[in-house]
This record gives sequence, structure tokens and C-alpha cells, in this order.
Amino acid sequence: MTHSPSLLVTIIGFVLLLGPLVVIHELGHYLVARWCGVKADAFSVGFGKELWGVTDRRGTRWKLSAIPLGGYVQFAGDMDPTSRPDDEKFAGLSDEERAATFNAHPLWQRALIVAAGPVTNLLFALIVFAAFNLAFGKIVAPPVVDDYLANSPAAVAGLQKGDRIVAVDGKPTADFEALRQRIWPYPDTTFTLTVRRDGAEFPVRITAAANVLKDEFGNESRVGQLGIKGASPAIEPVGPIEAVALAGRQTIGIVRMLGVGVAQIVTGQRSVSELGGPIKTAKYSGERLSLGWLEFVSFTAFISINLAFINLLPIPALDGGHLAFYAAEAVRRKPLGARSQDWAYRTGLAFVLALMLFVTLNDLVSLSPFGGT
Repeated sequence: MTHSPSLLVTIIGFVLLLGPLVVIHELGHYLVARWCGVKADAFSVGFGKELWGVTDRRGTRWKLSAIPLGGYVQFAGDMDPTSRPDDEKFAGLSDEERAATFNAHPLWQRALIVAAGPVTNLLFALIVFAAFNLAFGKIVAPPVVDDYLANSPAAVAGLQKGDRIVAVDGKPTADFEALRQRIWPYPDTTFTLTVRRDGAEFPVRITAAANVLKDEFGNESRVGQLGIKGASPAIEPVGPIEAVALAGRQTIGIVRMLGVGVAQIVTGQRSVSELGGPIKTAKYSGERLSLGWLEFVSFTAFISINLAFINLLPIPALDGGHLAFYAAEAVRRKPLGARSQDWAYRTGLAFVLALMLFVTLNDLVSLSPFGGT
């Protein structure tokens, strides 16, 4: 087992992880807003009191703030947490100033500006994965049983060496990695495999075992496994187009995995102890950094997808909550009432703050001084 990195490496890893991802996210909002003609009053990395800042020629205040757990772009006319304008201040603006405010723009442009942050995080991850694919190629391994563990689900179900698993619950498996991604998120789950043997295909019912895997630092993850060993994989080079297409599938796969994980926690299939917050993220970022830049950049792409996924949840106070308001506005042909938006925003904010407190306490409990690993 690898020794955990020092506190300094952990802090450096967390700063190098969170800082760029926040900037990338907020730049997405900012650049699309500029394209739409919306003026930005402030671009902040962090929340709370300003530590340092500079104002550009467009009047945007670029600043670093005291609480380094996120960031924001404050748009002209966006004078309220629910993005409603202050009517008195709005009325006092000149026509030119009013035209540059967020709320003066059509609904589709406001939705684009809000969606741009998480979409930019997804694009960043896709670019990283595409670069890795182009540089290192893709792993190719057919979904064929090369061997299996004794008393494993595969052995109990009667699978044999040389069997090819062509589908899981009716969905084709192109390679061994596709098979792994289909099984891993679902421990203690029964699947129907379509198996090809000696030219004939037949169904096999099999229940994935729940196994706990540990990484180099002792971090645990609970996954579903069939006990199958695949053939030795080969590495094949890919061109730019295939590299991007493969990166898209990898990104979608991670988003799907996150969705499954959240659903399993909500339904009680997974423990809430598997949720992680800022402390656990800092721990992981230091560990990945200690393994080298390639590991760290790959982890950064994964967290970027996490950030996009969380922000797109339809919870008021998050980007997804604003998009939900805009969807309602599009259907109703008018915005929700001020009282409804205020109630929804306060409820959403309370939920987010409670969740942050919970995952932070969860992180602390998982640390070794408190009896964790």
C-alpha cells in the first residue's frame, strides 16, 4: 500500500484541482454572456470577502475571495439570488445599460448562459480524455471468458472458458470494458447475459457479487463483479476523430455512473457513507498528484464531470434549478411568481447547505483519527 501524501501535497493538489475547475466553469458562463451582449459586473473565484481584485476596461471586477469552495459571475441587472432584477434600480438604468443586463435578454439566451458553466466542465473532460486517447491509444479486449474464479458467480452460473458475452440484459457488449462498466455499478444485482458458445447463443441468469476494492491508498469502493478474467488486452492507436468519439462515450459513461450512484443512495442500495465532500476531494487530489501528473489530470477530468453533474441537478440555487425555472417559464409563457421563486430558492439553498454540512462531517468521520481508514 502506498503511503498517503503529506498535508502540503494534499493542499497543493486541492488548489490545483478546484481553482482551474472553478475558473473553467465560470468562464463558460462569462464567455457565453459576452457573446449574448450581457455585461459582467464581477468574476469571482471563491466566495465572501475580496482578497485581491482588478477591474478591466469593460467594468468587470476580477477577484479572488476568501472562501475557496466555488465561484460566481455577477451579471449586470442580476440583483437577486433567483436572478430577478430589482425593479427600482432596473427602471433607473439608461436604455444602453438596460440592454446589457441579464434579464433584458430573451429566455433562450439566459438559459444558454446558465447551462454554459456545466457544459464547459463536460467539454474540458472530453478534451482531456480525447488527448489521452490520442496519445496512448485505446484498450481493446473482447468480452470473452479467459478464466474465472472458483465459487464465483460466473462459476455458479456455469460459464466456461471461451464463452463470449455478447449482451447484458439485451444491451450489446462490444468489449470487456463495456461489460465491466455494465456490471460494476450494480453489486448484488441479477443480470441476464447473452452468451455465445460453439456458435449458439443462450441466456444465462447471474447475480453479481458485492466486492470491496481498495486502491493504492486503501480507499474502498463497493462494486459488482462476476469473477470473470478477460484475455490480455491490446493497445490500439486511434486517430483524432475516433479519439473524440471515444472520449464522448467515456464522458457519458461517467455521467451515467454518477446518476446510478445517486439513485442507489436515494433508494438505500448504497450507504450514504459513500458520499464525499471537500475534505475527501482534497484527500483524493493529493493522492492522485503524488502518483504523477497524468493521474492527476485524469482525476481532474473526472471531478469536472462531477461538478457539471451536480450543477445540473434541478435544485434551486444550482444552475439546474435556474434551468428548471426557465423551463417552467417557457411552458407557462411567463415567469414563476416572486413568492414561489423565493420559497424554492430558500428551500434549495437550505438543502445544499445541509448536504455540504453532512458530507463534510462524513469526510471527517472517514478519516483515521476518527476511526476511518
